[in-house]
Amino acid sequence: MNPRTPYRRPPRRTGPRRDGTGAVAAGKSAGRHGIARMLSKFGLCSRTQAAEWVRGGRVAVAGRIVRDPDFPVSPGQAAITVDGLPVTAAERIVIALNKPRGLVTTARDEQGRDTVYRCLDGAGLPWLAPVGRLDKASEGLLLLANDPQWAAAVTDPDSGPDKTYHVQVDAVPDAALLAALQAGIEDAGEFLAAKSVRPLRSGGRTAWLEIVLDEGRNRQIRRLLAAFDIGVLRLVRVAIGDVLLGELAKGGWRRLSAAEAEALVAGLRPPDPARAAPAAGHSRSPGRGRTAGPGPRARRPG
Repeated sequence: MNPRTPYRRPPRRTGPRRDGTGAVAAGKSAGRHGIARMLSKFGLCSRTQAAEWVRGGRVAVAGRIVRDPDFPVSPGQAAITVDGLPVTAAERIVIALNKPRGLVTTARDEQGRDTVYRCLDGAGLPWLAPVGRLDKASEGLLLLANDPQWAAAVTDPDSGPDKTYHVQVDAVPDAALLAALQAGIEDAGEFLAAKSVRPLRSGGRTAWLEIVLDEGRNRQIRRLLAAFDIGVLRLVRVAIGDVLLGELAKGGWRRLSAAEAEALVAGLRPPDPARAAPAAGHSRSPGRGRTAGPGPRARRPG
């Protein structure tokens, strides 16, 4: 059998990063945007809701009602009003929510399932959008904010802050398996790897791991573990950068201070050349059902 060829991870983007600093940065873009997008950038509502306002005749530009959500406007060059009131950038609001298992991270669910917004009922908060995702079966720290540009910086897969998870798995991984999770695999054309993995505790046939990711891909941890036939029993996000879940009650939330929100984007890490390829000596690990040679396996008692 031919030896496996190491998978080389595409280098991280080295161009300018998204601007996530300052207050709600609606007026920083130099180009023209559709009016609905501009209202969203002001932190007033989602783009979908803004489009509904525009079509409903509630929005005027320079005193003239516009009904096209894509009507072009330039930041600071035209007076925008909603219901006759001038539009100004909203104060940035970021909250940390301890998402319970079983809720979906979306504003509206077509299947009628409960969403994370159930936890905010009656709180009197303005429009907030999830900053990244936690799937229905996952739980823990979820940020919501009214600043799309700040959120884009936090979720940028190339430069956003690290995310830390505590994960219960249905096996007791050995050192080789932990190393393989950090070396990474290719799955569906994407390179998946953990920045770091360490065991927390184990008992019987299960174990808890602390897994740190420095980029966010859809169901990354579940897909990475599944490549080694490891099932996830619980997945809890416990930190985003220096923002910790801590003792926040399940379903509870707190508002981040301006300093906490600023710190999440103030120290955006530069591209890491060392992550461009797996560590020396490691080759790409096969996913479930692949035909490459045997890779590290979890040690299952009994």
